[in-house]
Amino acid sequence: MDEGTSAGVVRRLQSVQGHVRGIQRMVEEDQYCIDIIKQIDAVQAALKKIQEIVLDNHLHTCVTTAIRGEDAQRREAVIDEILGVFGVADR
Repeated sequence: MDEGTSAGVVRRLQSVQGHVRGIQRMVEEDQYCIDIIKQIDAVQAALKKIQEIVLDNHLHTCVTTAIRGEDAQRREAVIDEILGVFGVADR
């Protein structure tokens, strides 16, 4: 992962970490359940965005390198990894 992408992902993760601490406080303070659920939803959306960024980076670096390479086993392994992450197939 290049420095810019990595730094962006770390910033997003730090933000998520702060949100999770906020949710913990909300629970400890016995705040309204729906408000807590909304904050949990926001954290899940933020994590989804981070996942998309990391996947995009992986596809444009590791996967591209493997597909262009001559090692057929590595190509298959990379494809299997992606399929496994998304639960598409178990080879």
